[in-house]
Amino acid sequence: MIRIDSLHKTFRSRAATVQAVRGVSFCAQDGEILGLLGPNGAGKTTTLRMLYTLMAPQQGRVEVDGLDVQANPGEVRRRLGVLPDARGIYKRLTARENITYFGHLHDLDDATIDARIAALASTLGMEDFLDRRAEGFSQGQRTKTAIARALIHRPRNIVLDEPTNGLDVMTTRRLRGFLRGLRDEGHCIVFSSHIMQEVAALCDRIVVIARGEVQAIGSPDELRQQTGLADLEDVFVRLAALEENTA
Repeated sequence: MIRIDSLHKTFRSRAATVQAVRGVSFCAQDGEILGLLGPNGAGKTTTLRMLYTLMAPQQGRVEVDGLDVQANPGEVRRRLGVLPDARGIYKRLTARENITYFGHLHDLDDATIDARIAALASTLGMEDFLDRRAEGFSQGQRTKTAIARALIHRPRNIVLDEPTNGLDVMTTRRLRGFLRGLRDEGHCIVFSSHIMQEVAALCDRIVVIARGEVQAIGSPDELRQQTGLADLEDVFVRLAALEENTA
């Protein structure tokens, strides 16, 4: 379970002060895929970075499985599998070596790592480049490697920032099925995306963030009912106030 309570984060420079996150609160349950929706600059990535210990909040609290992120960062990282917005794979290593390295960081033995790489490679369609050096990888190949790396230790809680960017149709379909299976096994998944089709297909509940604040939380059907709109894209535009309501 992931619990975020009243997070605040402000960035200051000589030119301007930007309040990126203003009191964001939500809870992602075990056995649930929670979608995080918002326009560019809404505060989604900043919120996720505070969740996975890359950035400290100025106010508020984040808990993963009851552990405070700031008080227990090492234990929290062990309980998280993270696909960040910057994929950052090592170009001089092969895809297999990138994933293996992270498996060793999580104290997995070689046999376990090999078995899990085989399963992830099959799910993500990585067999044809698994033993190629990552330099020169396409965006999709980098994304697949980063997803496998994030999931090698079978974390209980999974945070995915735009996971389908650069993936082909069939890999996206396989990834959806894989994530549904993890949800059904009781994993907690936070899924950030701009793609309404992905959100509608995967998410049990949605958090809409705009201007650094939570605008709405609910299942897709609850948000449709709240707005009186049938199309999820229209629902998002209305809740995020991206255009004036002329109705």
